[in-house]
Amino acid sequence: MRTPIRRPLVLLVGAVLTLGACAGSDAVSSDSEAVVGYPRELQNCGRTTSVVAPPERIVSLNQGSTEILLSLGLADRMVGTATWTDPVMTGLEAGNEKVERLADGVPSMERVLQTEPDFVTASFASTLGKGGVGTAEAFEKLGVATYLSPAECEGKDNEGDDDGARTDILEIDTIYREIDELAQLLGVEVEGDRLIASLKERVAAASQKAPKDEVSVLYWFANSEAPYVAGCCGGPGIITRALGLKNVFDDTKAEWPQVGWETVADRDPDVLVIGDLTRKSQTAETAKAKIAFLESNPVTREMTAVKNKRYIALAGAALNPSIRTVEGLEQVADALAGFGLSQ
Repeated sequence: MRTPIRRPLVLLVGAVLTLGACAGSDAVSSDSEAVVGYPRELQNCGRTTSVVAPPERIVSLNQGSTEILLSLGLADRMVGTATWTDPVMTGLEAGNEKVERLADGVPSMERVLQTEPDFVTASFASTLGKGGVGTAEAFEKLGVATYLSPAECEGKDNEGDDDGARTDILEIDTIYREIDELAQLLGVEVEGDRLIASLKERVAAASQKAPKDEVSVLYWFANSEAPYVAGCCGGPGIITRALGLKNVFDDTKAEWPQVGWETVADRDPDVLVIGDLTRKSQTAETAKAKIAFLESNPVTREMTAVKNKRYIALAGAALNPSIRTVEGLEQVADALAGFGLSQ
């Protein structure tokens, strides 16, 4: 689920425009023509992303994109990250320490341009788009190439103020393609292939732990007044299908619809997968706060999952389409076995 944004697009001042333009022109140096295999370009979210040499000053505007770049061993080429919901993925701490955090939430365009980027990546259109840091067009005018996760723009309608809706089912192959495309643009294809192969092995192993009988599940990201729950077809849907589960809200294609607790109680899932977030944007962000609410609220405390304490806490990043989705799949599979619901 993307972080709500409640500020207008920042207007750029002349000095920052000059800085951004310099960043772009510096990236396209006369020496770039000598780089074997470049220029490179690909179609990304209805636009052409083109680089004339491997980018050396990369800014990632979302945690999911950041963790892909760090997993590809690119920390030394990153000059900024932003928009975090959780601690960085285990194993990436050392690389992450090398990269400046521009903001825990959404940074301004000026702040991003201060790093003199030559490449900007993002997981969500709410950060790389209207109402966010800036549009791809705005960065392109300054000579800065951009890349937006295909999970955000393919088979998804992002119109409106919410988290959008899926027009097609999101498959994990889209996450693999994001890794592959970034690796191609950034010149680290070997690392990209290695990362994808590792993720595929992990998915296959976790999928072997699927329950034999149907198990119903609800994914709760945040907000205790009107919870944001997962619809059928986004990141959590990858976990649901891999383990043969039944999402009790699989009748909606909305990415993260808000529903009432009476409706949740009526659907009475066997298991609750809950976001354990460290950000402070909504109510009931942490798993601890969510569980306290569930066990004290008269509407929810009689639910099957609550009475049996079948809670699975996942990082928010694992509930968004990213390489952390694989981590979430593994954790759900292991927890179901712990509950005695699967082998």
